[in-house]
Amino acid sequence: MAINDTKISREELGGQFTFPGTSMAVRRVGYGAMQLAGPGVFGPPRDRATALAVLREAVDRGVDHIDTSDFYGPHVVNQLIREALHPYPDDLVIVTKVGCIRGADGSWPPAYSREELTQQVHDNLRNLGLDQLHIVNLRVRDDMGPIEAPLSVLANFQQQGLIRHIGLSGVTSPQIEQGRAMVPIVCVQNHYNVAHRGDDAIIHDLSSQGIAYVPFFPLGGFDPVQSSTLNDAAARLGATPMQVAQAWLLHRSPNILLISGTSSIDHLRENIAVGEIELVPEVLAELDGIAEQTAPRKPAERKE
Repeated sequence: MAINDTKISREELGGQFTFPGTSMAVRRVGYGAMQLAGPGVFGPPRDRATALAVLREAVDRGVDHIDTSDFYGPHVVNQLIREALHPYPDDLVIVTKVGCIRGADGSWPPAYSREELTQQVHDNLRNLGLDQLHIVNLRVRDDMGPIEAPLSVLANFQQQGLIRHIGLSGVTSPQIEQGRAMVPIVCVQNHYNVAHRGDDAIIHDLSSQGIAYVPFFPLGGFDPVQSSTLNDAAARLGATPMQVAQAWLLHRSPNILLISGTSSIDHLRENIAVGEIELVPEVLAELDGIAEQTAPRKPAERKE
């Protein structure tokens, strides 16, 4: 299968995606709120006023999909979202994550027991000011194995009406199938970008099922993608390399949704503009070769 084997119209690039089995349609270019917390995604932001302004600017520019978690801060980012945007626009979809807490030292210990997940769900509800969470992703560890036990806890909250829809984050194909056998899965968040393409088969399978794929570290995470090919393409297009990297993701498959994060209004505007960047077949072919050009290296450490 070719990397970019689905032709996507310009309207689809900046268009919408409807989560499967729902009436929730969102623009494909969303916003990830993780970077609004302090250094190391821990503690308050350096500039609270700017953090609030970024959130309001995102919604003012049409963003209707915000990715967050109560372990960002912890609690800080969700509280910022509530302060900046509540009462929320009717069409705003807030996607959060559970499966982790924060240590006093800023560490990210897993938290999958029924009691821990219950606390996380209620923390998200309280700090976001919601009666029902729109989408909750179960954050999965690399070495976790079967996910039935923690997912059953979320399924119970869904039955109670505290969670509307469920997704998965950091999962393998077998774990996705385990999840789908238990509950409808509306989205999958995994590490993927123009230089890290281990999920090509997963994206293809999810697209055929109408399930959203939401790449985290879409710009390389904390080790930004470096490629002369990317830089050359950006120069020809009059865009930044990071804009081109995001535009490649939109071209990659129509079920890919972007949640690139920033704490800067200028960078936010650049990220939102990627829906207007159309990549011709020749440029796509060049960008498809970046993964082969990039020297193998240890995957970026996950910090979400």
